[in-house]
Amino acid sequence: MQLPNTARPAALVAALALPLPALAFHPLITDDTGTQGAGGNQLEVGYDHSRSDGETGRAFGVTYTRGVADALDLYVGAARQVSDPSGWGNVGFGAKWRFYEDEAAKLSIALKPEVLLPVSASAEKEGLGTGEASYGATLIVSQEAAFGELHFNAELARSNYKVDDPGVRRNFWRVSLAPVWAVAEGWKLALDLGLQANEDRSQDATMGYVEVGMVYTPSEQIDLSLGVIRDIMDGPADTTTATAQVTWHF
Repeated sequence: MQLPNTARPAALVAALALPLPALAFHPLITDDTGTQGAGGNQLEVGYDHSRSDGETGRAFGVTYTRGVADALDLYVGAARQVSDPSGWGNVGFGAKWRFYEDEAAKLSIALKPEVLLPVSASAEKEGLGTGEASYGATLIVSQEAAFGELHFNAELARSNYKVDDPGVRRNFWRVSLAPVWAVAEGWKLALDLGLQANEDRSQDATMGYVEVGMVYTPSEQIDLSLGVIRDIMDGPADTTTATAQVTWHF
């Protein structure tokens, strides 16, 4: 989900003010159906740097995931904006349940519901998050392919602000597709293409994004990832985000 442009420069990293589970298959926005397995743990620490119309935003995020069953994860995450205005965004928690898997067809489907806890009224006013509890759910489809993997997401969400703003669309949707190529041992390259609701009512209702990303896995426990995201069809806004993350599986 993205916040409207009414709170720049905070809106530059609106996605960062939401918890990083949205980027579970980092650096992509599109998620995959993979889970940690029963008793597995994952810790993600990331940094995002956004620039739009001469303004810059920076944020750090952390997410912890616990595998409670082979096909079920629970997670909690939050991000802190370190550019002005600085502060914590919404804390989010949720689950990922892989409810269908066909090993012969190499196809799997998962559902990921999420709830965002509210920030304070002053934090909402500064653009750091929503002042009321918000929620959403994502349907995830993953298909293994000869070149690597293909992932599809369909998300619906609701942003609840304490202060009513007629310029903000509260209902959010996103559809996205991400092919991932296994180019060498331990290396993956990815392309992420998405269309989504634009929460700024002064602009077109639909906007999009394009992302290129890379994942390097030096060991079974560590993933290093980098990505560059470019917003498109977002009116006069010209936003580019660079994202980096370290993921530890244990």
